[in-house]
Amino acid sequence: MITIDSLRAYGANVEEGLARCLNKEDFYLKMVNLGLKDERFEKLEGIFASKDYDAAFEAVHALKGVVANLALTPLSEPIEKMTELLRSRTDTDYSDLCNQVKAERAKLLAL
Repeated sequence: MITIDSLRAYGANVEEGLARCLNKEDFYLKMVNLGLKDERFEKLEGIFASKDYDAAFEAVHALKGVVANLALTPLSEPIEKMTELLRSRTDTDYSDLCNQVKAERAKLLAL
C-alpha cells in the first residue's frame, strides 16, 4: 500500500505533491493511485512501435503532467526526457526510456 513514507523513500517530493493537493494526505494518495493507473502507461510501447510521434507526444505530455503534479520525481525524469525529444520530433529508439518508465512505475505500484 502506498503511503507518504513509502513515497518519500521512493524519492517523490511529497511536500510539493501534498501542497498541490491542499495538504490533504488522503487526497494526495488517492491521486497518486489514480495517476499510476492511467491507461496511457500501458499504451506507450505500442505508440512508439507505430512511430506515431504525434500520438506519442500527446500521451507522454499528459503523463508528464500527471506525474509532475504529483511530484513523483524518479518517474517523471524519463517521461520529461521523452517529452522533450518528441517535442523536437526526434526519430530515435525510445525503448530504453519506455523501459525506465515501466520500471519506475512498477516500483511505485509495488509500494
